[in-house]
Amino acid sequence: MQDSQSAFKKEDPLGMDAMSSEEYASQSKLLQEFTNVPSIESAWLFKTNNEDRSRAMFSISQPDLLANKKRKYILHSHIVTHGTMPLECHWSPFPIEMTGVSAVVPSPSGSKLLVVRNGEKGSRTTLQIVNQSHVEKEIHVDQSIHGPLYTDEWFHGISWNHEETFIAYIAEQTPRPKPAFDDAGYRKGGSSEEDCNSWRGQGDWEEDWGETYSRKGRPSLFVLDIASGEVRAARGVPKSISAGQVVWAPPSSSGHQKLLVFVGWLEHNGFQSTARKLGIKYCSNRPCSLYAIHSPFEEEPNADNASDSGSESVPASVATNLTPSISSALFPRFSKDGKLLVFLSSKCAVDSGAHNATDSLHRINWPSDWKADEQLSVTDVVPVVMCPQDGCFPGLYCSAMLSDPWLSDHCTMVLTSAWRSTEVMLSIDVLRWGSN
Repeated sequence: MQDSQSAFKKEDPLGMDAMSSEEYASQSKLLQEFTNVPSIESAWLFKTNNEDRSRAMFSISQPDLLANKKRKYILHSHIVTHGTMPLECHWSPFPIEMTGVSAVVPSPSGSKLLVVRNGEKGSRTTLQIVNQSHVEKEIHVDQSIHGPLYTDEWFHGISWNHEETFIAYIAEQTPRPKPAFDDAGYRKGGSSEEDCNSWRGQGDWEEDWGETYSRKGRPSLFVLDIASGEVRAARGVPKSISAGQVVWAPPSSSGHQKLLVFVGWLEHNGFQSTARKLGIKYCSNRPCSLYAIHSPFEEEPNADNASDSGSESVPASVATNLTPSISSALFPRFSKDGKLLVFLSSKCAVDSGAHNATDSLHRINWPSDWKADEQLSVTDVVPVVMCPQDGCFPGLYCSAMLSDPWLSDHCTMVLTSAWRSTEVMLSIDVLRWGSN
């Protein structure tokens, strides 16, 4: 009896009994099996000249337990359709690891790919334009222009224009220079980090968005000219606004106007306009609006021409609030024909202060030649559902929206929403719903 008890209590060199050791081994094996299953983070589908064939690209990730980070891969597939027969997917032999890559965004045609590598510890951000055979251009953006690009779920926004000549994105604004001091006091010329005879002060305190955004610069809007490699900051966005989720507006009927639409969060962003940034990562109840602004590469309107036409010219470098009548506007999406601008709203959460309250869906009929002083009316597509009946539609609960949610009819979009205890896909005709 004593022998069996001593055998049961026998410990390994690490001080664990046999049962604990086997349990740890079993759990670690189970964890490894789970981590070997990759997760699909993004997917894109591209048309080809053959109606029966399409190309797909997947961004997948897999945990690297030893390095405590994620490995990112790109995987390609050819999809073949044969009438009513099941789809055939022809996969590439192996995925390609994207080392050090922060984001990948293909162009609308699928002929080019933007690869973003955010610099670490003050180094430059690298933007690569890759075509189907080689790296077409590589742009190194200095810290004096902007910091790393935002790739999170709130401020993230990388958008190609229709002609694939410009890319708009959100990046950290360069912080203000910090005051430098030496043994004689304040030093006007500043100092470098390597200068051992001087030191830098903290400068003016700037509030950030807290949580995972701690110590990050203000989210600001920038545009890249692919041909020249030049990067410019959008003009006319107040410093009190944090920009995000930028998209290009459709080309105007004249073809000259290049507009950007983005979401802006004001500094007075707490409940009941509290003058604080009270965190945003887990808070959908922060007031925000849609803004429109001209591309920084667009020429300023000629004042002489404006006076000749007899109409007042609104400066191109002023951001215009498109949704002043609603307290929340998120995820702007233009329809494929450019006639509709649809967006989600968390106005119920903003107005009440509740987290993750019911969302609503709205649309704006976008004019072909919109002017900044022209008021746009907002139409309710899917209103807030306050008291859903059993078995009926409970309302929208969306945490994100696809970059291209539209079906081929230009008016039906696909959303993912929570429906009680499950997550479902919803098909919404934005014209029919809005007319009811």
